[in-house]
Amino acid sequence: MIKDRLASIGYQVVPFGEKADLGIINTCTVTREADTKCRKAIRQFVTKNPEAYTAVIGCYSQMGAAVIAEIQGVDLIVGNQDKFAVLEHVGQGKNERPLILRDRISPSDFSLSFVGDIPFDKRANLKVQDGCDFMCSFCIIPFARGRARSRDWENTLGEARAAAKRGIKELIFTGVNIGTFSNAGHDIVDLVDALNEIPDLLRVRISSIEPTTVPCGLYDRMADPSHCLLPYLHLPLQAGSDKVLQLMRRKYSMSKYRDYVREAMSHVPDLCLGTDIMVGFTGESEEDFEETCRYFLELPFAYTHVFPFSEREGTAVMKRDEGWIPIEERNRRCTHLRRLSEKKRYDFMAARLGQTAKVLLEDPRDGGFPGYTENYIRVRVPDPGHDIRNELVNVRLNKIRADWMEAEVL
Repeated sequence: MIKDRLASIGYQVVPFGEKADLGIINTCTVTREADTKCRKAIRQFVTKNPEAYTAVIGCYSQMGAAVIAEIQGVDLIVGNQDKFAVLEHVGQGKNERPLILRDRISPSDFSLSFVGDIPFDKRANLKVQDGCDFMCSFCIIPFARGRARSRDWENTLGEARAAAKRGIKELIFTGVNIGTFSNAGHDIVDLVDALNEIPDLLRVRISSIEPTTVPCGLYDRMADPSHCLLPYLHLPLQAGSDKVLQLMRRKYSMSKYRDYVREAMSHVPDLCLGTDIMVGFTGESEEDFEETCRYFLELPFAYTHVFPFSEREGTAVMKRDEGWIPIEERNRRCTHLRRLSEKKRYDFMAARLGQTAKVLLEDPRDGGFPGYTENYIRVRVPDPGHDIRNELVNVRLNKIRADWMEAEVL
């Protein structure tokens, strides 16, 4: 949205790393590594562009403004409440000390402004929700993003309609706790149904969604080939041990989680089920980790995103004084589980060799056009010699290549 607004008022947006007069760096603070990467990106920009105006926005700006302010060359620091209004403050003069705008985040539902006339020919995100009330013991996000709140109904549909007019054929719901969307008497099922009525919008995909918040109505839509909602579900697990789940303050047991999975798989043919798993959490024994691995192998996951536990000041787990896992052991567990995930992903693709699928093609790369199937298999088709980007095509899945598949257009 910020990029589109810059373009609409005459800025030329250049790739990061090229010379620029203005830099806007959107930051993350979900882990210590994220903080480190953000500081590195800020320093890279100010070193390359010492005379530029440098603005830093987002979650790390909300939580780590004092640290960012010590980086020489930063002019403006904007937290999450005002980040979409960053351009209103750009150019207020370069300062010895940066201007810091970091208000308390409003608990009210929100709207977002957007520009609807910049051409676009790929999949796009649609932010529908922000913040979280679940307060997992490891998570800094409720402090960085605030309490759970939903986007205004008409504002959400307005952006979706504008996106479709710009040629966007697939929208991906984003947010912190998407399943809690509720505005003007509408829930997330109502939202996917409303998007299904938008001409030329062919696909809707939900990103990560908490297992306790998934209404059964979503499965009915995923199973309906005429509906735009795709058969893809990413249900964060975090740990396969009831003991660790309780320490994390998650809202389900493994028995309940298995029930969620069974229900999804029984309703949606050829569903791609993904998950998140955090390893090395404080108090996780070797036996707990082995139990997590066992459940990951037993359940019909296509893959997992694996994260080592990262300490975040201000979270409940920081009050514990025992059970801390050494960084080296966390990394070992990550490596092991990632290997299991690679095998799961390979098996998921191998089971679909020779099958047909629909793929929305993206910009050409490495001699072909990449894209995703309905159930989130990354594929690439050969370049036919003419432009086929942003076309929804039928393909046959022919060969596995690492974490993607070769396919041919039918």
